[in-house]
Amino acid sequence: METMSGLDAKFLYSETPTTHMHTIKVAVSDMSRLEGGFSWSNMTEVLGQLLVRLPPFRRRVVPVPLGLGHPVWVEDPDFDLSRHLSHTLIEPPGDDRALARAVGEFAGTPLPRDRPLWAIRVVDGLADERIAVVVKLHHCVADGSAAVALLKHVVEAATAEPQPLPARDPWRPEPLPTKSRLVSRALGEQVVRVKGLPHLVRASVTSARASERTRHTFDPMPPIPLHHIPKTSLNVSLTPGRTFAMTRLPLDVMRDIRRATGTTLNDVYLTVCAGALRTYLDERDELPHRPLVASVPVSTDPSAARLSGNRVDNIYVSIGTDVDDPATRLAAIHSGVLASKEVRRALGHDLLEQRADVVPPQIYQPVVRLWSRSHAANVLHPPLNVILSNVAGPKEPIRFGPITLDALYSVGPILEGIGCNITAWSYVDQLGVSILGCPTSVPDPWVLVDHLHRALDDLQRAVERSVPVGQ
Repeated sequence: METMSGLDAKFLYSETPTTHMHTIKVAVSDMSRLEGGFSWSNMTEVLGQLLVRLPPFRRRVVPVPLGLGHPVWVEDPDFDLSRHLSHTLIEPPGDDRALARAVGEFAGTPLPRDRPLWAIRVVDGLADERIAVVVKLHHCVADGSAAVALLKHVVEAATAEPQPLPARDPWRPEPLPTKSRLVSRALGEQVVRVKGLPHLVRASVTSARASERTRHTFDPMPPIPLHHIPKTSLNVSLTPGRTFAMTRLPLDVMRDIRRATGTTLNDVYLTVCAGALRTYLDERDELPHRPLVASVPVSTDPSAARLSGNRVDNIYVSIGTDVDDPATRLAAIHSGVLASKEVRRALGHDLLEQRADVVPPQIYQPVVRLWSRSHAANVLHPPLNVILSNVAGPKEPIRFGPITLDALYSVGPILEGIGCNITAWSYVDQLGVSILGCPTSVPDPWVLVDHLHRALDDLQRAVERSVPVGQ
């Protein structure tokens, strides 16, 4: 039994009937060289064996009575692989849009809490003898860096020399803890937290002042949530359903832009997303005069050995949707990201985790649910406009014997009032970009896909005719 960290628990507390706090991973594979074609029974057998390498997939969440402490992880004594797997066959022609509809449908339902918080759906019937393995993984289990490490372990297990199965199951399921044990453990942990609270308050006040002083040294100042954030059709109350689309952008083009401008690959990605969002909103006659503000997740522990948990913070970046020229927008985003990182560093990443640890579930959960039920996001200005994330994925092609992984996509959750998440995972020479929305915030994400490609072309041309940034 292990107590969940406050940061991990926060993702659990944030879930409502319309806000699903799971991430989605999509792996598209070419099965044309597999003798006999795809077999559902063979895949379930392989997945069962691979779980030995993935301890987070056998752990179940057990809440503490009355929310007196954060939930605990236990090795599920009732683990049943069949309750986590499903198989669907889509109709011809089995193109990307059909796959995206299947992913959106899968993403639109929450994960049951009476079992480990993950599910896999195999989408069969794709064109060119492909299948897609779609993984739904709760954010409290792993962040992007941990998910990449999990994928690496899967690949290592699947490509290693065959080993005889162990005589005994290496898993050690444990009985669910009693209520009295949970309460006793939680109260003991609360005593430790209370003792450290005065120091945490002093450190938080000091860091907040330092962060604000740092923010005022920049012109323009980096944005902060809830402060002069424009409202758009992306920023509405959510419905349970999800819309999804995906595409791939060429990494070589984006790297050329990075080198020519002295910026970073993430700056280029943010600029492309900003260009797509600018065109999208302009076509809807709702482009605001003030720039959109994005929440950009940053890893605070990108260790390749960490298989679970969240070590992530967010910076807040004005993404220049009020700027017409893409090269100028890239320069502004580059400066803005550097400034936002300095502001967030002054605030302290460690303190974020410590503060999350002391937030009482009895307060946090009701506030989140009231915000969702009231549909206040339809009226009030949003805390932020959009979530833009970029995760470094595998650099080498992934192969499972004769099976080749063609494409890899991932996307995190959307939130009340922040109804669009655009997440990129790099894979070899492509950047797999996923767009997640809901029917009220992004009814047709494929429009944004088209704009992403156009925005990259526009940025490439603008950089070619401009003076390089930072030179």
